[in-house]
Amino acid sequence: MASGAKLTIVSTGTRRTVPMDHTFFPAYRKTLLAPEEILLSIEIPYSRRGEFFSAFKQASRREDDIAKVTCGMRVLFHPGTTEVKELALCYGGMSDRTISALKTTRKQLSNSWNEELLQEVCAGLADELQLSPDAPGGMVEFRRTLTLSFFFKFYLTVLQKLGKEDPENKCGRLDPTFNSATLLFQKDPPANVQLFQEVPNCQSEEDTVGRPLPHLAAAMQASGEAVYCDDIPRYENELSLRLVTSTRAHAKIKSIDISEAQKVPGFVCFISADDVPGSNQTGLINDETIFAKDKVTCVGHIIGAVVTDTPEHAQRAAQGVKITYEDLPAIITIEDAIKNNSFYGSELKIEKGDLKKGFSEADNVVSGELYIGGQEHFYLETHCTIAVPKGEAGEMELFVSTQNTMKTQSFVASMLGVPDNRITVRVKRMGGGFGGKETRSTLLSTAVALAAYKTGRPVRCMLDRDEDMLITGGRHPFLARYKVGFTRTGRIVALEVDHFSNAGNSMDLSQSIMERALFHMDNCYNIPNVRGTGRLCKTNLASNTAFRGFGGPQGMLIAEHWMSEVAVTCGLPAEEVRRKNMYKEGDRTHFNQKLEGFTLARCWDECLESSQYHSRKSEIDKFNKENCWKKRGLCIIPTKFGISFTLAFLNQAGALIHVYTDGSVLLTHGGTEMGQGLHTKMVQVASRALKIPTSKIYISETSTSTVPNTSPTAASVSSDINGQAVYEACQTILKRLEPFKKKNPSGSWEDWVVAAYQGAVSLSATGFYKTPNLGYSFETNSGNPFHYFSYGVACSEVEIDCLTGDHKNIRTDIVMDVGSSLNPAIDIGQVEGAFVQGLGLFTMEELHYSPNGVLHTRGPSTYKIPAFGSIPTEFRVSLLRDCPNKKAIYASKAVGEPPLFLAASIFFAIKDAIRAARDQHAGNAKELFRLDSPATPEKIRNACVDKFTTLCVTGIPENCKPWSVRV
Repeated sequence: MASGAKLTIVSTGTRRTVPMDHTFFPAYRKTLLAPEEILLSIEIPYSRRGEFFSAFKQASRREDDIAKVTCGMRVLFHPGTTEVKELALCYGGMSDRTISALKTTRKQLSNSWNEELLQEVCAGLADELQLSPDAPGGMVEFRRTLTLSFFFKFYLTVLQKLGKEDPENKCGRLDPTFNSATLLFQKDPPANVQLFQEVPNCQSEEDTVGRPLPHLAAAMQASGEAVYCDDIPRYENELSLRLVTSTRAHAKIKSIDISEAQKVPGFVCFISADDVPGSNQTGLINDETIFAKDKVTCVGHIIGAVVTDTPEHAQRAAQGVKITYEDLPAIITIEDAIKNNSFYGSELKIEKGDLKKGFSEADNVVSGELYIGGQEHFYLETHCTIAVPKGEAGEMELFVSTQNTMKTQSFVASMLGVPDNRITVRVKRMGGGFGGKETRSTLLSTAVALAAYKTGRPVRCMLDRDEDMLITGGRHPFLARYKVGFTRTGRIVALEVDHFSNAGNSMDLSQSIMERALFHMDNCYNIPNVRGTGRLCKTNLASNTAFRGFGGPQGMLIAEHWMSEVAVTCGLPAEEVRRKNMYKEGDRTHFNQKLEGFTLARCWDECLESSQYHSRKSEIDKFNKENCWKKRGLCIIPTKFGISFTLAFLNQAGALIHVYTDGSVLLTHGGTEMGQGLHTKMVQVASRALKIPTSKIYISETSTSTVPNTSPTAASVSSDINGQAVYEACQTILKRLEPFKKKNPSGSWEDWVVAAYQGAVSLSATGFYKTPNLGYSFETNSGNPFHYFSYGVACSEVEIDCLTGDHKNIRTDIVMDVGSSLNPAIDIGQVEGAFVQGLGLFTMEELHYSPNGVLHTRGPSTYKIPAFGSIPTEFRVSLLRDCPNKKAIYASKAVGEPPLFLAASIFFAIKDAIRAARDQHAGNAKELFRLDSPATPEKIRNACVDKFTTLCVTGIPENCKPWSVRV
């Protein structure tokens, strides 16, 4: 449209040419084309002398994303002058169709290309391109500001080109600090470094512990040969299930009409709460229903399910089920819940020291709020269950994509009214879990099992992505209200934080998640006087649940937020204030656990040195002085992550070993494989313990029929507890083989196994492990909630575009303490993967809900996870050397969750860059400002307050319902 293109349109017997101008789109999804016409060609004219064209786009992600605002801009000058002859400014994302700012551009004809024109165009665009506060897509101020920012970029681009063409420079000299504003972020070749400690030279070649062994299923996964739940061949008489869910956040169910569904070919039945033979109550504390009976409490609440012969017919049948509702008042946001006193349980609290005395000793006190948005798990494989009835005694076999075989077994058994021993749950592998399949997988499994029970046939269901995102919940959004007291030198003397999480429509794991947030509210800092409280907001959203980090990242981000504000207020370098307040060996946390084996200082010093922090900080300061509209930021952030389930009894694991007479070993343990390499590590553990090659050991699956009563594969402890259980089982086998080894010391493993078999010695063994000395009391603030802590430090550098809010991750250095790594390849992969997932949490992934509780972001087109271009161009990961951990198998440490929070270094580097921008335009480097998570382009741009943002401030009327609300 901006280029002045012409379109050739044809139909039977006719041909016409029309201009691609403001008249081409008369209405939403309407063009000038008649129904019978088709587009034959597009003619885009060559640019003429004195004519310039540019296009701009801003999205949530640079790769594979739909623009929030896009535009094309063209100017043509009168020959030999810089007076405007033609000016076209066309925008997408500012209306229900592509529009042209005709009112603004017509006023500039014959005007000179100068500062006065710039100001007039910006004022004109701000007036002409209005958006209502409830405009679809939201982000009203951001989108309006982008229209001005893009024109400013175009204005500068044209000035640059005119300057090159015109040595006399009629338009005036362009400020050199503005030059970078016209440059786009380029995708540079990646430069990654991975450092780890090699095993000692004396270690046997067959001993793979500590070696970077590839994931045992990596080749099969890369080739597509690895079998996931839905890859299991269909049974001959198998049926398909599709869930029927609520479209209201809170309502009474008045009627359910399945008459249209019954007309769909292949329809078998509709199942609901009326069909449940056992208990319809479910959930960790029995506060949920398998099927909503009389009332729904969130959009996506499961009401029933249709069962048909094919998935396609099931989808059609589900759409045919008609439900009528009587709406009830709904609570959607944390603020709504606080206002209505809508909470689960009582207040959680940790208190240490004398808070009143601490604040009285403070030279300064800072208080404020911080909001941290939720996050969708977005595992590659959505929830999937296949239920196969066995036809006698209530037996049923389920193939499930779950992290929690035990709860799946017990919930299904309770629903069917049979003992647990009739239900077998099997897991080969998952395509990702991240906590999302710890409890919420049972929502689908119980429904599928009921369908299999009712029909007597195998039933399968794999959720579509939009269903999965709607139904299963994600990471808890948090709101924190904090008050911190500190001395002039930056020493923290008092801290008070009230935490509120959006739990959703059931408790699920929300209390344990809040407990961990409270345990991590200090991050790595020794604060003498602390009070932290937590409330679980009861809302009408799908129940939020476990997600990698389990409340820890939220608690630690709040800590680093107020820590950065302390540094700014004191006028001290942030890294200096962080180091000054850092724990030391032997200190006690605010929950009175003693820190032993404290390696954080080593990680910190090593990261400072390897990242060349101080020299790069000087370079960044220089860059920021030389660039007005691009700014860089640098930040170094530590993490301390407690390792254990905070519910003490869950810290147990079992293993089972079968040794066959050919010497091969079948190993089973209680953990599930979801891509994290747990099975690979367990094979390595068994290999070292038994002193046999890994090639002789095989793990087929996880099953409730082999290892019962298992804890979920979660909390980063699976290698620790299952590894120790595997070790114990191996020791039992070795003890039984010992007499035969003594009789034949030169024999082989196979010789000893055959001899044991011929001696009628059992070659099967179980192993069991319980983590010792765990248990914490909130009432007395005593005991140990964690077995040990994992430590790490990350330093990140970013560059932001102050005009668009876009940012580029330039470099990240990580130093991580994983003890004596069981497998450096897997551990480094976990560090990198956790960091990138945290990067999504803190800078990109944003859930949008309507005021009525409808989730707008239900797929990859609207919800953006990190892409290749999001990864830091330079990504350097180093595993700390010589730091064995005496509290875990073979001196290793947990690695799954601890590195995720280190991505906060990106968040605070962005904030550092924003501060540089605000200082340039407002001149107050000590001004505190709020940046909620995630730091999306919208939040970055709006925080870079300047002459353009002030023109686009949009008030929200009291009775206005915005397109999305912060939940």
